[in-house]
Amino acid sequence: MSDTFNPKIVKHFGPSVLKVTIPQNIINTINNYIDETVEDEKKMKFLNAGNNLVGDVTQEFNLEVDFIKKSGWGSFLASCVNRWIEFETKKKIKKFEIINSWVVRQFAYEYNPTHWHTGHISGAGFLKVPSNLGSFAQEKDESNYLGGYLQLIHGAQMFLCKSTLNILPKVGDFYFFPNYLMHTVFPFKNNDEERRSISFNANIDSEIYNVYGK
Repeated sequence: MSDTFNPKIVKHFGPSVLKVTIPQNIINTINNYIDETVEDEKKMKFLNAGNNLVGDVTQEFNLEVDFIKKSGWGSFLASCVNRWIEFETKKKIKKFEIINSWVVRQFAYEYNPTHWHTGHISGAGFLKVPSNLGSFAQEKDESNYLGGYLQLIHGAQMFLCKSTLNILPKVGDFYFFPNYLMHTVFPFKNNDEERRSISFNANIDSEIYNVYGK
């Protein structure tokens, strides 16, 4: 697996999770695209997909197919998934078909409840992160504060068994996971800055994904 994206397999619980670093040039390109879209009322209305989002956030934008190709975002995703799946299954995928990719603009007290995605492979990462995500309203151990965190969920909380992976958002970090992996995004507070994330859904070869057959 290429060292360019700082790949790391995270096996905190059952499903494999791949952590990589989005190249800075792609981060800049996508952020500029979103910043320009926000200023274009007509385009913003056309690309806005907030009505389809399960949570309560300010804006969600679908990325246009042409932009996914030209920005290098699509090839980046394909490269990471190809190497990840081959590493885990010892099989090379012949198909990588992006269903959709979108950017979420989240502000204070907004959230995304527990949900999962369509397709075979999904992922989520960070393009902008507030300088301060807030703190507990009462005196508590701040190391347990999850404001603004992405939480991946699988299985049950049992003895010697962790069921969650709590991810502090950091610009450039991106996590790939199977579509069925439940996850949630916690609200943050005490800040008017934007938490900007990017996600995608994709299909791969059915014979590789369907390990137990049809």
